[in-house]
Amino acid sequence: MAKFILAEKKEMTQKFTEDGTVIPVTKVVAGPCVVTQVKTDKKDGYTAVQIGFGSKRNLNKPISGHLKNLGNFRFLKEFRIADPEVKKLTLGDKITAKIFQAGDLVKVTGTSKGRGFQGVVKRHGFHGSPATHGHKDQLRHSGSIGAGGVQHVFKGMRMGGRMGGGQVTVTNLEIVEVDPEKNEIFIRGAVPGPISNLLLISGTGDLILEVEEKKSETDGEKTEEKEVKAEIKNEVAQEATDKNTK
Repeated sequence: MAKFILAEKKEMTQKFTEDGTVIPVTKVVAGPCVVTQVKTDKKDGYTAVQIGFGSKRNLNKPISGHLKNLGNFRFLKEFRIADPEVKKLTLGDKITAKIFQAGDLVKVTGTSKGRGFQGVVKRHGFHGSPATHGHKDQLRHSGSIGAGGVQHVFKGMRMGGRMGGGQVTVTNLEIVEVDPEKNEIFIRGAVPGPISNLLLISGTGDLILEVEEKKSETDGEKTEEKEVKAEIKNEVAQEATDKNTK
């Protein structure tokens, strides 16, 4: 079974092994995430689960109606899962950082930093033209972009353009440490995107869910009876004290 969670990227730091080796890690705050929708093959044509993460002050009416008082989530993301795994999920189940352990290999997906419009030297690593021997104002130019016989530029030619700001996935990243109390996961190396970037972390293993215990109606009735009895006892004790004072 696949396990997954949404996380927010924090700063990079260091961890030390027992022999003193320094490990560069990225700290992420993972979850808690709440199951907001379960999609089945019969109803939706495929099996998947949608989870919510983060907080948002105001929601529009379609989103608030979709969430059904599960929470004001800033992010809603969907993960494809197998049909037997869908039957184990229900609305309101929570996914926390406890599903991961040190040593797990995960896949991290995020949005890379946007660099704006860049030239070929920065975008593709071109070395540029020579600075002397008749070359004027051409140090960072791209040079020739095609042959003269075809009379057009071939598709896929490396040229200047928008750099960054796209989805990037890094695989086989090792989890060095997990702090379940603070929902923090320390991943070896760097992960895509700037600080506060949304990350999708997935791996292989069991998806541990935290199900909130719902109080039954009988439990509520018992508590109400106890409260009524306590009030009656207090009234009787108050009457007895009033008689004694008189």
